[in-house]
Amino acid sequence: MPLWVRDGAVGPEAGRLIDLVAAADLDGLDPDDYQPDDLRRAVDKARGGEPEAVSDAELKLSRAFADYVRDMRAEPAPDTVYVDEELEPDRRNRLAVLREAAVAPSLAGYLDSMGWMNPAYPWLRGALAEYRARWSDLPRVGIPEGPRLRPGDKDERVAMLRARLGLGDGGNYDKFLAGRVRAFQAMHGLQADGIAGEATIAALNHGPAHYERLIQLNLQRARALPGPATRHIVVDAAAARLLMYENGKAIDSMRVVVGKTSDPTPMMAGLIRYVVLDPYWNLPPDLVRRRLAPRVLAGAPFAAMGYEAFSGWDDDARPLDSSEIDWEAVAAGKEELRVRQRPGKSNAMGRMKFMFPNDQGIYLHDTPDRGLFGQTERRFSAGCVRVEDAARLADWLFEGNPPAPGGTPDQQVYLPAPVPVYITYLTVTAGPGKDARLAFLPDTYGRDHIEREQPRMVGEVRFPGNRKITHRIR
Repeated sequence: MPLWVRDGAVGPEAGRLIDLVAAADLDGLDPDDYQPDDLRRAVDKARGGEPEAVSDAELKLSRAFADYVRDMRAEPAPDTVYVDEELEPDRRNRLAVLREAAVAPSLAGYLDSMGWMNPAYPWLRGALAEYRARWSDLPRVGIPEGPRLRPGDKDERVAMLRARLGLGDGGNYDKFLAGRVRAFQAMHGLQADGIAGEATIAALNHGPAHYERLIQLNLQRARALPGPATRHIVVDAAAARLLMYENGKAIDSMRVVVGKTSDPTPMMAGLIRYVVLDPYWNLPPDLVRRRLAPRVLAGAPFAAMGYEAFSGWDDDARPLDSSEIDWEAVAAGKEELRVRQRPGKSNAMGRMKFMFPNDQGIYLHDTPDRGLFGQTERRFSAGCVRVEDAARLADWLFEGNPPAPGGTPDQQVYLPAPVPVYITYLTVTAGPGKDARLAFLPDTYGRDHIEREQPRMVGEVRFPGNRKITHRIR
């Protein structure tokens, strides 16, 4: 079945494809691998209607499209642990790629939305293209630190600011400069107030290459997220948010609590296979040493605290009475003690936890500490992910028929089918539309590793009075 030819002629979708592959450098790929110039020539030749030329264009377009999609989907996300190997990106079959495109309601819409990718990807890719068009070719003028610059100011730093934003010579902070500053702030996720404060000056002095590299790194992360055919969960640790995807759309979302800076939530991909209802919580030994043992030594009754101690980690370990435990040795780190918290409303796991078994002991779970979800910065866990509404998540995972906790501790209930969960870290995001504002989030976990450009001396900037000034930019 032809994909690009209708009624004996190549359709306009061919031009959309050629535009995509010609800009494949936005995807971290080499446009020459897809020969956009050769595709243009083949399409132009096919316009004469010769069957052989039309057939040649169809085959070349299909091959280029299939290879482009395969290359985009083949790379794993940087620094990501793939718990289940079937979730690792691989080079897909060409025929499967073409079949998915053929059944799309609109091939043009499929190309425009990059329908084979997670929605986060084309939005961020479009933002990178827009960023390059608007901000990458401006003069590399550095602006020294100093007081905030605002409309009405006149000094050498204003002249540098004007030059940096492509407004030419002059030293007045006029309405044109204020508008340009607002546009820069909006694109860089800053408060768009038209005042060049410390954060705005720092962003200008980073230089465009810094932000392009940062967007490209996050594009790599977004590339590895599933396309529309996969029903899945994405946990974005940078935004502390969980999204549920069906048919290529995020149909629901909720806030989450993720790991502290000292215990970051890792980037992972795994299959949620079962839910544990009314779970026990096995306390990490360091928490027993640092928190529990000092409380018992201070006089808190261990038996009334909702915990149980055991002689070891084996299945046949016996329960221990508090009097049998050398709490001073535990507090000093000389002895390791196995302690678990009994199920109940105060259990740190809440009423359920969602398991994708892995060596790092990471999972999603309920929590009784509801107040944390109202905070802007939600990094309080030891690495696991606490979900805002475990019951709603369970309802979605079990496709509207979730199991109810029934009082049996640690009851495992398997999902009708495993559901992939991708824990990513998107420090740059963008919404739909050409004018969507970029959001640059703090790199709390220090994973971006984007080095600043080396200082370079720039050309002259003229200041009223015909003086010339220069300054370094990083």
